Amino acid sequence: MSQQMPERIPGGGIDLSHLASRGQPQPGAAPASVGGSGAGGDAGTGQTVDVPSLVLDVTDATFEQIAQLSAVVPIVFDLWAEWCEPCKTLSPVIEQVTRELEGRVLLAKVDVDANPGLAQAFQAQSIPTVVALVGGRPVPLFQGAVPIAQVREFFGQLVQLAEQHGVNGRVSAPEGAGEGETTEAPAEPEVPEAHRAAIEAAERGDFAAAVSEWEAVLAKAPADATARAALVQMKLLQRLDGLTADAIRGAAAADPADVDAQLRVADLDVSGGHVEDAFLRLLDLFAASSDADDRSRIRERLLELFEVVGVSDPRVAAARGRLANLLY
Repeated sequence: MSQQMPERIPGGGIDLSHLASRGQPQPGAAPASVGGSGAGGDAGTGQTVDVPSLVLDVTDATFEQIAQLSAVVPIVFDLWAEWCEPCKTLSPVIEQVTRELEGRVLLAKVDVDANPGLAQAFQAQSIPTVVALVGGRPVPLFQGAVPIAQVREFFGQLVQLAEQHGVNGRVSAPEGAGEGETTEAPAEPEVPEAHRAAIEAAERGDFAAAVSEWEAVLAKAPADATARAALVQMKLLQRLDGLTADAIRGAAAADPADVDAQLRVADLDVSGGHVEDAFLRLLDLFAASSDADDRSRIRERLLELFEVVGVSDPRVAAARGRLANLLY
């Protein structure tokens, strides 16, 4: 699914003043603007600020302290929730890319259930939502789980955009300690050799190859739960690859009876965290259909999306119960 980062910092649109009053320019200071200074200007030029970690948990109460650092480096906000399966896929990827940039980006993780003020301020319509703050100005990045190659591309563009606005400092954390210091970053989990080809295909955005590789893994090890979970996620991303959200929703709205179009919207909703909307759409479609083949396809897609979300999720249990009632 194509997504594009804005080429400039948008002005306004998201009111963060009630959360970050101390993070905004003081009275009399020049406002942030494209090509200007102010909150996004010379304050961050060449500056290095010590932080406890490159990845921080941020709350409604602590946001204003963190926001001040957006004059030094871009701050990326990962808006997530415990029940969100795509969040669990995306968050480790964002953390890895943040550490790869060695202090040029700071990652702030926001549990939207515990911090509704930030979720509302950033206008998070679905999760995961990833948005940045540069010089006190919000920069939307993307929604939904995306492969690591795209995350690296977005972050690289963000760093360039920040530098164009004078935000080109660094943050220094123990995990990013320089030569001669003993602090080490946590070791990454060992990737099973059987999974390596599939993971590499996903990281370069080749979802068709990733699907094929995960299917090969399952052919040899049908009980591999990790492979099964990864396979349904890759199939979802493959179905959305190259499509835009507007095109998907437009096609579904133009022909409510088009099963394929409705299935794509359900995929889009799950990828963006709108799980209940996706399930309701498909269950209503299933109930209204009298065609046996269409009902079979809708049921199969529902079962696959149940696995994407996670079979222990209460929304899956509720949708599974309604599906059983419709079947019997």
